[in-house]
Amino acid sequence: MTPPTPATSATPAESAGPAPLAGPAGAAPSRPSFVETITVYLRPRVLIVMFLGFSAGLPLALSGSTLLVWMRETGVDLGTIGLFALVGTPYTLKFAWAPVVDALDVPVLSRLLGRRRGWLVLTQLLLIAAIVGLALCDPAKAPGLVALGALLVAAASATQDIVIDAFRVESLPENEQAAGMASYVAAYRIGMLASTAGALFLVSGFEAAGLGKAAAWTWGYVTMAGLVAIGIVTTLVATEPAASARAMHDPAHAVGSPLRRVTAAAVGAFSEFLTRENAALILAFVVFFKFCDAFAGAMTAPFVIDLGFSRNDYAAIVKGVGLAATLVGGFVGGTLARAYPLVTAMWIGALLQSGSNLVFAWQAVVGVKLWALTVSIIVENFTAAIGTVVFVAYLSALCHSPLHTATQYALLTALAAIGRTYLSAGAGYVAEASGWVTFFLLSAVAAIPSLVLLAWLQRTGHFRALAESAAAKRSVQDT
Repeated sequence: MTPPTPATSATPAESAGPAPLAGPAGAAPSRPSFVETITVYLRPRVLIVMFLGFSAGLPLALSGSTLLVWMRETGVDLGTIGLFALVGTPYTLKFAWAPVVDALDVPVLSRLLGRRRGWLVLTQLLLIAAIVGLALCDPAKAPGLVALGALLVAAASATQDIVIDAFRVESLPENEQAAGMASYVAAYRIGMLASTAGALFLVSGFEAAGLGKAAAWTWGYVTMAGLVAIGIVTTLVATEPAASARAMHDPAHAVGSPLRRVTAAAVGAFSEFLTRENAALILAFVVFFKFCDAFAGAMTAPFVIDLGFSRNDYAAIVKGVGLAATLVGGFVGGTLARAYPLVTAMWIGALLQSGSNLVFAWQAVVGVKLWALTVSIIVENFTAAIGTVVFVAYLSALCHSPLHTATQYALLTALAAIGRTYLSAGAGYVAEASGWVTFFLLSAVAAIPSLVLLAWLQRTGHFRALAESAAAKRSVQDT
C-alpha cells in the first residue's frame, strides 16, 4: 500500500499547537470513552503482543547479568567476565540482518503459519536450542564455548525482537500501538525478572534440593529454555497480520533469488523512507526526541552517589519503586495515545520527559533525603515511560509498507539510539564543569531541538499524513 503524500501546507488544526487532529474528511474524530480506553488492553491483538513481550524479555539476562553471576561463582576471572559485554553485539547490529526477515520465508513454517509467525516459531525454537546448549557448558573449563553459546542466545533473541517488532506494527492499528507497546514493555520486564531474580532463586532451590552447583545452574537454564514455550504457544494462537499475508504474495517479495530479494528489501526500505517529504526532519526528530531524557539519565546514578546516598538506597528505590513507576507510566502512556491523537500524545510525552529533569535539580538543592529521592525516581521513571511508549507508537506509524516493516523499524530504533548512546556521551564533562543543579537545568533545555522539530512537523502536515495512512490501513484490514 502506498502511503498518502504528506500535505504541503499547514492546516488550522495543526498550526494551532498540540490540539487533536481532524480526521481525513476534515471532521474531528470522536474521542474514545474511558471504558474503551481501558479495555483496549484486553483486546486479543494487544494480549498477543503482551505475551510476546515476555518471550522477548526472557533471554536478555541469560546471556548477560545472570550468566555473569554463574561465571563468577565458578571462578572465572573478572577480565574474562568483562569481555562478555561484547556478547550483546547482536542487539546493537540487528538492523543488519533485518532485511533477511523481510525478504525471505522460512521453509515449511511460513507456508503453514504465515510470513511473520513462521519466523517467530523458528527463532523461538533456536532460542530453546541455544539456551539448552549454554546450560550444558562449563564456564570454568570452557569459557570460550560459553561465549559462543551466549552469542547464539543473543543472536536468536535479537532476531526474535526483529520479528516481534514487525508483527506488532503490522498487527495493531495506529490507535492500539501505544497500548500494545505498554503491555509489551510490562511483560518484557516480567520476562527479565524471571531470567534474573527468578533464575537465581531457582538455582538456589535446586541446590537446596541436593543438586551440586554445576547441575543446579544447568537445570536452572533448562527451565528458562522451557519458558520460551510461552512464546511458541502465543505465536500458534495468534493470527498472521493481514498486511504480512498480502505481502507474502507480492511479486517484490515472492520473485527472484534470495540474495536479490534481500538486497531489494534493504534498498527499498531506505529509498521508500528517504523519498518522503520532510524525511531529513523526521530522521532528526527521531534522533533528538529522547535526547534530553538520555542526557540526564546518563548521570543519574553518579549524581545519586555523589550526593551522598548509598548504593543500597539507590538500588532499592530504582529496582523497586522505579520499576513500578515505569510499568504504571507505560500503561498511562498507552492510555494517552489511545485517548488523544498521536501528535497530542507526542507533545504530552515530550513536555513531561523534559520537565522531569527539573526534579533532579530540585533533588540537588534538597540534598540527602530518602523521601525526596523516592519522589525524583518515581517522577523520572513515570514520565520517561510515557515518553517511550508514545515515541514507539510514532516509530511504528512511520513503517508503512509490510515489505519493509522489520528493516525500517530496526533502522529507526538504531537511529534513536544515537541520541541515547553518542550524543549523551559528553554528559559527564558538562556535569563536572557546571555542577549538578545547572547540569539538570541544561538537560531540560536540551529538549528544545525536539520540541522545535515536533512543532515544525506538525505544521507541515506530517502527523495528518500519518493519520490518513493509518485510516487507509484500517479500511484495508476491515475489508
